[in-house]
Amino acid sequence: MDRAQKEKVVEELGQIFESSGVVVVAHYQGLTVANMQDLRGRVRDAGGAVRVAKNKLAKIALDGTPASGIADLMTGMTVLAYSEDPVAAAKAADEFAKENDKYVILGGAMGENILDADGVKAVAKMPSREELIASIVGCIGAPASNIAGAIGAPASNIASILSTIEEKAA
Repeated sequence: MDRAQKEKVVEELGQIFESSGVVVVAHYQGLTVANMQDLRGRVRDAGGAVRVAKNKLAKIALDGTPASGIADLMTGMTVLAYSEDPVAAAKAADEFAKENDKYVILGGAMGENILDADGVKAVAKMPSREELIASIVGCIGAPASNIAGAIGAPASNIASILSTIEEKAA
């Protein structure tokens, strides 16, 4: 890789570290190509991406970013899983790590917060953005549903009383 290519990689990594809601750093030594494709697919389906880069270039890209504290994790064969959603990449990486012993989560960063492996697992247990939005919409919609039910209830009660009276008269 020549100098221009290295500068491009550093720039791309810098943008990843600046714009991502979460970055997960893991060792992947011993994973097969099929395993890596599976990991990439899972993270992509969750709304994130996976990137393998030289540790030295990643450390240069980390310099001056909010996630600069994870530079110490960049040793050995490391892979980065990241997403704009603060939970998506952590959740996908944690699920993959449970199924593959050779994929070892070292830690990560969530904005300026540096996470250890247990921190990444804790973030993975949080509800995703979509789940939170769905629960908020459900909370907002519930009162309207209750009001509609309350308004419709007297009419249905009157109708059932009238039908009962009609049955007795017949």
